[in-house]
Amino acid sequence: MANKIRLDVVTPERMVYSDDVNMVIARATDGDIGILPGHAPLVAGLQVWPLRVLKDEGEMQIAICGGFIEVHPEKVTVLAACAELSEEINVERAEAAKERAESRLKEPTADIDVERAEAALRRAVMRLRIAEHGRFQ
Repeated sequence: MANKIRLDVVTPERMVYSDDVNMVIARATDGDIGILPGHAPLVAGLQVWPLRVLKDEGEMQIAICGGFIEVHPEKVTVLAACAELSEEINVERAEAAKERAESRLKEPTADIDVERAEAALRRAVMRLRIAEHGRFQ
């Protein structure tokens, strides 16, 4: 069994990340999954949650806005609606999105999609935590 697995994180706009890694930890729709080289094939939906990437140098996290993960023994592909590395996160934009979502949820009206506002709030909070701490805590 190899000691690395290829990870590709792709959005409709670009390849966000591509490298050989030691382990990938993702929040699937039915719970967390840890993927090591040689993992059995798997396809799962992903929640809005950081993708944890373990390498020899340590752990990094990638903000994932839902999507799908496809696992093969030697490769993991994440197809995400959006994904950002911590250094790419625009903190001011994330703070504005958080405030907007919170104000919409504070006083919802008939024309506000509550589910959409809650999803926007989850994405903004995740981005802010990753940007602030370098990882989700």
